[in-house]
Amino acid sequence: MQVFTPSDVSKHAANKYLSVLIAAKFARVLNEFPRDRSAHEKKLTTRALEELAHGEIEYRVVARRRPA
Repeated sequence: MQVFTPSDVSKHAANKYLSVLIAAKFARVLNEFPRDRSAHEKKLTTRALEELAHGEIEYRVVARRRPA
């Protein structure tokens, strides 16, 4: 099992909380694509955290609109 520290994943995000949200949303996107279901495949959350730690995920924060 691979361990990701908060400092590992927050290098490419503003803070550790945002980095976890980014990885979770990216894992959901990965889940929509067909994939090989072999025993050697990494879990989607592990893959998402790994790609975030390596800086392979591009994201942008969109301000939430408040209803008037």
